[in-house]
Amino acid sequence: MLEIIKGGVCAAQGFTASGIHAGIRKNRTKKDLALIYSSARASAASVYTTNKVKGAPLAVTKAHIADGYAQAIVCNSGNANTCNANGVEVAEATCLALGNELGIPASDIVVASTGVIGQPLDITPIVNGIPALVAELGDHSDDAAEGIMTTDTKKKEIAVSFTVGGKTCKIGGIAKGSGMIHPNMATMLVFITTDCAISPKMLQKALSSDIETTFNMVSVDGDTSTNDMVTVLANGLAGNDEITAEGADFNAFMQALNTVTVFLCKKIAGDGEGATKMLECSVSGAKDEFAAKTVAKSVICSSLVKAAMFGADANWGRVLCAIGYSGAEVDVNKIAVSFISKKGEIKVCENGAGVEFSEEKAKEILLEEEIVIKVCLGDGNACSVAWGCDLTYDYVKINGDYRT
Repeated sequence: MLEIIKGGVCAAQGFTASGIHAGIRKNRTKKDLALIYSSARASAASVYTTNKVKGAPLAVTKAHIADGYAQAIVCNSGNANTCNANGVEVAEATCLALGNELGIPASDIVVASTGVIGQPLDITPIVNGIPALVAELGDHSDDAAEGIMTTDTKKKEIAVSFTVGGKTCKIGGIAKGSGMIHPNMATMLVFITTDCAISPKMLQKALSSDIETTFNMVSVDGDTSTNDMVTVLANGLAGNDEITAEGADFNAFMQALNTVTVFLCKKIAGDGEGATKMLECSVSGAKDEFAAKTVAKSVICSSLVKAAMFGADANWGRVLCAIGYSGAEVDVNKIAVSFISKKGEIKVCENGAGVEFSEEKAKEILLEEEIVIKVCLGDGNACSVAWGCDLTYDYVKINGDYRT
């Protein structure tokens, strides 16, 4: 049985975390260095951005977990360590300094960075901050969540308990993501910890499968970032028999993982730069999964749909337009569209044409902070969900002077 619990990345046995201001950022009120540590070496799995321009930490992380194991995750914010001539050296030096302080091999450390692209990253504040970072290790998931934030306005963390083989297991995660969020993969930083025993091979299988319907279905602004990854550490301290193949235990793990990732997806979408609303596009009745995903992504990514949602304008024609250019095979004469929020549901389109509806009621529904755009294609049984946010004046303001 799944249960939402407290603790974030520290909920699972053997995991501690910390976050400090090391001096990477000029603003001393913002934490800029985060650490997650497992008392035992853990199975590790990661997925990475598909942008051909990749931050140096991704290459280092990929090499470090090639054997399927890691014991710590370190991440700085404020500087992406991307497009720097010495980026790999800085990432490796970070791992070496942290490994020496923790007493573990540098090769057992996942390293990540987020922030401005193309600016040199000075290793000095990181190295000088590592002793304090390690000293602060404890039940501090919230500090780690803050330490990885850039333009985020809210911390994003969750934990869940579940049962595998009669043993109670826990899984928790933190995430950052506000701008440069667009599939595919993964266009944010997400760190997940669990005490469930699962082999590296099956952990990678679980993560790679899960992201196809979660993190690859989130879009804020159509920009795929350079540094982003999702990493999971599983230290096995819950004591269940190690999951080494598909079956009931693997399914239970997948359900728990998906609960964490969907929650974080929604939090990332709702905290998009300048956003005032979280948007969900729920597509049903598609011919196949490809069509369902393609339509959901197209609606969520439409600047015109996003702007209409910001203005609480039930301009359903923009939804139809986004479906029409999506590239999915659909019969436009079968499409139905409704808008839903906690204020109710209103149908605005049926059989590809408008229906009479109350503009006043529609505006009341669309003024809420969470909006569902419900699309039925009437072509089959496949379905999909994508998440995003509205497009506001503040998005331009934030990104107009991001570096300064």
